Amino acid sequence: MSIDTLGLREQKKRETRQAISDHATQLFLQRGFDRTTIADIAGAARVAKMTVTNYFPRKEDLALDHHEAFAAGLAEAVARRPPGESALGAVRRAYAHALEQRDPVIGFTGRDFARMITDSATLVARLRDLHDQREEALARLLAAESGERPAESREHSEPGEHPAESGERPSEDDAEGRVVVAQAVAAQLAAADRLLFRELQSRVLAGQDEDAVAAALTRTARHVFDLLEPAIGGYAVR
Repeated sequence: MSIDTLGLREQKKRETRQAISDHATQLFLQRGFDRTTIADIAGAARVAKMTVTNYFPRKEDLALDHHEAFAAGLAEAVARRPPGESALGAVRRAYAHALEQRDPVIGFTGRDFARMITDSATLVARLRDLHDQREEALARLLAAESGERPAESREHSEPGEHPAESGERPSEDDAEGRVVVAQAVAAQLAAADRLLFRELQSRVLAGQDEDAVAAALTRTARHVFDLLEPAIGGYAVR
C-alpha cells in the first residue's frame, strides 16, 4: 500500500470524525445532550451507529470533543516551558495565550454550548472528571521531573531505578515527600485553573461578548497567579 493511499485513508478518517462531531453538536444544541441518541447522530451523519462509537466510545466525548487536549493541557504547558521558567510561570503564560486565542478548551464555547453543558448532569460530571484528569496529569509530570513517580509505580521499581540528584538512591521518606509536594503544587495550579474556567463559563452564560470576557479574565488571572507566586513561584524552575 502506497504512502499516498495511507494518507488519503487517514484524511478520510479525520473527515468522518469531524462530520460526526459536527452533526452531534448541532443535535445537542437543538435537542439537548440527554435527549439526543447515538442513533440520531448516526442518522444525521449518514453512518452506522458502530462507526459513531468507534470514533467516540463515550457519548460525552461527542459533546466535549477537545477532552484529550483539555486533560493534558496543564501538563503539556509545563513540559514545554523554556529554561528559567517555573511550573507556575508556564501555566500562567499558557493561560494568557489561550485567552488571546479565545481558546474553547478554556471555556470560549459560546453561550448555547455552555448552556447545553450546564443543563446536563452527565456532562457536568464528565467535565468534573476531566478537570481531575488535568490535575493528575500535571502531578505525574511534576513528580517525574523531581525524579520520582507516584507510590503505586514505585512499588514495582527495581532497586536504584530512581536515583537522587546526588547519585544516591533517596530514602523512602524523601521520595514520598517529593511526590506529595508535586501533588500539592499540581493541586494549587489546577484549582486556580478550574476556578478561572468556571468564571469564564459564567460570563459566557451571562451573555458577555468574548472581548469583555477575555479582558475580565485577564485581570482576574493576573491577581490569582500573583497570589500563588510567593508560595510556588520558585518550584520546578527548569
